[in-house]
Amino acid sequence: MKITARDTPPRAVWALEQAGLHPLLARLYAARGISRADDLDDGLNRLLPPATLKGAQEAAVLLADAIATDKRLCIVADYDCDGATACAVGVRGLRLLGARHVDYLVPDRVTDGYGLTPPIAQRVKERGADMLITVDNGIASVEGVATAKALGLQVLVTDHHLPGPALPDADVTVNPNQPGCDFESKSIAGVGVMFYVLLALRAELRARGTFCELRQAGQDGAGVPQPKLDSLLPLVALGTVADVVKLDANNRRLVAQGLKRIRAGALPVGVQALFVAAGRKAPVATTFDFGFALGPRINAAGRLADMTLGIECLLTDDPARASELAHTLDTINRERREIEGGMRDQAMLITESMFVEEDTPPAAISVFDEDFHEGVVGIVASRIKDKLHRPTFVFAASKAPGKEAELKGSGRSIPGFHLRDALDLVAKRHPGVLLRFGGHAMAAGCTVARDQFTVFEQALAQVAAEWLDAATLTRRLETDGPLAPEYRRADMVDTLAREVWGQGFAAPTFSEEVEVVSQRLVGEKHLSLKLKHQGQPVDGIWFGHTDALPARVTLAFRLDVNEWRGERKVQFLVEGAELS
Repeated sequence: MKITARDTPPRAVWALEQAGLHPLLARLYAARGISRADDLDDGLNRLLPPATLKGAQEAAVLLADAIATDKRLCIVADYDCDGATACAVGVRGLRLLGARHVDYLVPDRVTDGYGLTPPIAQRVKERGADMLITVDNGIASVEGVATAKALGLQVLVTDHHLPGPALPDADVTVNPNQPGCDFESKSIAGVGVMFYVLLALRAELRARGTFCELRQAGQDGAGVPQPKLDSLLPLVALGTVADVVKLDANNRRLVAQGLKRIRAGALPVGVQALFVAAGRKAPVATTFDFGFALGPRINAAGRLADMTLGIECLLTDDPARASELAHTLDTINRERREIEGGMRDQAMLITESMFVEEDTPPAAISVFDEDFHEGVVGIVASRIKDKLHRPTFVFAASKAPGKEAELKGSGRSIPGFHLRDALDLVAKRHPGVLLRFGGHAMAAGCTVARDQFTVFEQALAQVAAEWLDAATLTRRLETDGPLAPEYRRADMVDTLAREVWGQGFAAPTFSEEVEVVSQRLVGEKHLSLKLKHQGQPVDGIWFGHTDALPARVTLAFRLDVNEWRGERKVQFLVEGAELS
């Protein structure tokens, strides 16, 4: 591992300090490209206007007409946290804006697979829907959309994934990554896209005279007061962080606004119940809570059970029902962790058998085992990728009826290797090997014929060998450099935690040489450390690491607070070490 410090422009630091930012925050933000305090303004008025999102206005007209004629709407959601929150935002938002008939359907991961398929379209029609709305999927569902249209359904596609060579023939498509869209936030999550559609719909309804001043409601035939959509922002924030999209300026504002409402107690009862089930505190909610506590519990439903459980938890307004569902999701997540642990160990054994310890791993890794569970392959791929710093795919045998000859895989990548583009090249070089594929630069999914797995494995490794050089294949950890000892305080940790951090806007990680006073294994999996940081004692913990460290070593670490019997002590959470 190579540990490097981010470049921190002094002029930007100075400008931010002059604007009143804490010196440490000024340094951290400057290192992440922020040069003006104005760039940190998270006001709703600073959000990108919905008019710049291609298709949003057309979607607003389509939905407004549907509401006016009392049409039945059915949302088809994806089975991950982004899809679940997007579905909940869609259902809640459309009802707020006057839709009386809003239903939803979420495909089963195993039997239905991803996206709007022809059978899903048929099921939507059988439910009596007039309009089908996709959230967090649909841009690749050419056949599914065609089937829905042939059945007489209107179709609105809302998605954020990269389009394929052909676009679906929907009535309206809203996707910042579709051709001709000038929306600046190409990284917006599926839940963010749906929220923007609702903003556009509210503006359209306002233009039609649907709403009135509060004091006029019900007078002289006046309409209803304009609904506030900010109640949806906690769900938007949760889905955005959980989907690990890049936190550009617009996404950071959406997340910041959601966090503010959660901390103030203005959150759906289901989200509150998830905080309780996870042992977290909503009044001090952080992006880490979204990414590592709430998001995994919702995702677990889609991985091992039925995502309807997650969506219902986000939709219910009954505290008792919310508590019951959150407890169920917590139980499923515990099962997910057990399955993941066994799969991860087995996958590492298979991976390590590909090369001797002294050798470097292949440029890309593909792993399959008959006992793998397809709901967890993505998580395991991420773990292997993190450990070996290689693009990684993990496959499981399909359990869908009639699909026994297929393997379903999920991949995670490293910086510098666009996973979906790599799959596209594999498909061109080896026709018939990839039955389906899609995704993003850093995460993608695919289906391969069982008897073609070896061909895929070799083809992906070949592409990786061509695209990646030794420097790219060397794990690099960017940090914020040394930590001044005066900032090693519990209140400073709290200050940092309140900010919005995530993908593309990394949480603060510091690095410098420390003295290792003592070290021991705890729980057989973690390294507990007694360190001296700039001559002063501090505790450290390196989760998932068991190898001993030398007496002096350069560590990369995050700040954390360990609470024990009412005492709050700062500790270092070790992220990596640079060993000579």
